[in-house]
Amino acid sequence: MSSGFHASGGWIEVIAGVMFSGKTEELMRRVRRSTIARKHVQVFKSHLDDRYAGLWAVASHDQRTFSAVPVDSSAQIAQRVDPTAHVIAIDEAQFLDAGIVDVCTALAERGRRVIVAGTDTDFRGEPFGMMPQLMAVAEQVDKLHAICVLCGSSASRNQRLIDGKPAPYDSPTIMVGAADSYEARCRACHVVPKRDSAQGRLL
Repeated sequence: MSSGFHASGGWIEVIAGVMFSGKTEELMRRVRRSTIARKHVQVFKSHLDDRYAGLWAVASHDQRTFSAVPVDSSAQIAQRVDPTAHVIAIDEAQFLDAGIVDVCTALAERGRRVIVAGTDTDFRGEPFGMMPQLMAVAEQVDKLHAICVLCGSSASRNQRLIDGKPAPYDSPTIMVGAADSYEARCRACHVVPKRDSAQGRLL
């Protein structure tokens, strides 16, 4: 096909895992390889994440950046997709609404390679946003791990900290932050205190 799109349709790749596991670095690696292959790439990111590089770029924790279009909904991605783009990359997909699954599916069905990166569990260790659904419909899923800061084991949990202490279970689900408010921890070292509703203290 002269457009360069896959003749039998595109596909969805999901890069999932905890913070500090290298999700954005892996997304950027795939984006760079696509540009080397002379594919037209378009990158989107949630407007909620303005760490490191501001709104108009995706950035890894080690400060590597790539230009990106900030969006606050899946509909904005659908509206702003460049019809000539071969590869669509979306970072921090856990912050986007339920429509992101349909948008990614539609793009893949139109022959695009869709690369999605996001945190698949929240600070409680529970499924985060639409990441589980995206992982279910994807052709390829890579789940990355970090290193537990306490014991050195493979980290699969995001430990949220407030004033240096584990955030209670009833804290807001979304709180954008980095090393000052999150740590990567393994299942055994992950702590989520629950609040005693009768006495108002943490358990």
